Amino acid sequence: MSYIAIITLCMEYKMKLQSLLEKINYQVLKGSLDKTVSDIIYDSRKVTEGVAFLCISGTAVDAHRFIPDAIAKGASVIVVEKMVEVEEDVTVIKVESTRKALALMSAAYFDYPAKKMTAIGLTGTKGKTTTTYMLQKMFEEAGKKVGIIGTIGAVIAGEKIKTENTTPESYELHSIFNKMVEAGCEYVVMEVSSQGLKMDRVAGIEFDYGVFTNFSADHIGPTEHADMEEYLYCKSLLFKQCKVGIVNKDDSNCEGVLAGHTCEVQTFGFGENADLQASNIEFLMMNGHLGIAFDVEGKLDAHVETNIPGRFSSYNSMVALMIGVNVGLSKEVMLNALANITVRGRAEIVKVSDDFTVMIDYAHNAISVESLLTTVAEYNPKRVICVYGCGGNRSKLRRYDMGELCGKMADLSILTCDNPRDEEVADINEDIKVGLARSNGNYIEIEDRTEAIYYALDHAMTGDIIILVGKGHEEYQEIKGVKHYYNEREVIEEYVNTRTFALK
Repeated sequence: MSYIAIITLCMEYKMKLQSLLEKINYQVLKGSLDKTVSDIIYDSRKVTEGVAFLCISGTAVDAHRFIPDAIAKGASVIVVEKMVEVEEDVTVIKVESTRKALALMSAAYFDYPAKKMTAIGLTGTKGKTTTTYMLQKMFEEAGKKVGIIGTIGAVIAGEKIKTENTTPESYELHSIFNKMVEAGCEYVVMEVSSQGLKMDRVAGIEFDYGVFTNFSADHIGPTEHADMEEYLYCKSLLFKQCKVGIVNKDDSNCEGVLAGHTCEVQTFGFGENADLQASNIEFLMMNGHLGIAFDVEGKLDAHVETNIPGRFSSYNSMVALMIGVNVGLSKEVMLNALANITVRGRAEIVKVSDDFTVMIDYAHNAISVESLLTTVAEYNPKRVICVYGCGGNRSKLRRYDMGELCGKMADLSILTCDNPRDEEVADINEDIKVGLARSNGNYIEIEDRTEAIYYALDHAMTGDIIILVGKGHEEYQEIKGVKHYYNEREVIEEYVNTRTFALK
């Protein structure tokens, strides 16, 4: 189902204005509360007869400017956070924050759908997407219907929906929750981004479980977070609106993210005194596949295996196990799910040969690439081959850093195309080479990504790990304003079906 279809379905709902405002502190500047609202709109272009129009003060546009347009299109209620003068016969409501009002009014409009499911929210710099899909696999193995929301979009009982943000805007979020309830979902598992928390997209939701995976530098900039302190503070907000907080005790920012928490706290990690404590990690590499195994004790005593590689997978697995234990899933179901999980575009192994490994990963900045290559190094590969480019119309610093890291940590970089947008691939690769020169990294250039992948496979050696970096779950190449269909899995499948290779 498309985003538009969801919004169309939501248009049939109507509610008394007073009911929509029941959890909000507000002031009536003008008009009557005795009105029925046909919908809640925050984009003036989508206003129709009888809606409540919320004026959001954005970083680029202040919607208070569009009040006359909204009234002309039939809005009967205007919600503002500034003093305004309105002559027309409409109701004007003033609130402290229209963003927060949007979240609380949207929840009321859809009759608080999050309360009708067990709501699980995950925050952290890395690991959210993988853990979300681990939990989906567990619930489905247990025969439960589950909805998920995150970086890759939303999934409602197996049906995929595209979303604009990792944590959608609050109206869209509650409309998705409502659809999940209608589909019979008992659980919703969602990534709760720091931006989503900062922008009140999840305001008013009481999560049954809030999860902190880890914390590292990211998302600092004029349109995101001012500094690391604000970034961590925004993540900490989740633990003021959940019943049980499940946190990574090994992370040095564990205490910081719990500052001011109002929830019960449970911990996981390799360190002592965690509620779920891991030990004896093993790195598994056989028949072209990578994985890990480890033991846990405490809330669950078990030997765990998963075919998602890397030390970080033990942490993601522990989160999934903690949630599973809390909601009463059986040990057998949880362990079987983890043993058979694959997450699209996140350290995703694509089988080509028993003799070497091919991985697809969404890593596209220095932090994620360093984490990925550190993970791969723990398997002691013969060589690490990275096939990658960098996005056009983006910072040159990211390109320098990518080149320097891959030059230092990989045996060969194959520079190629990755969403060049309005730039030329060759120009982007020149910037990457600046970083490669800093670390004296070996590289070749093959602008066509398919041919670059074929080159890597043609020249594979026994024990190699070939990583296709950057595209991950994406199925397009963005070139000169046009998104062209491109699927790396299909490229590999075509190679396996049509070409022969001999190990070097």
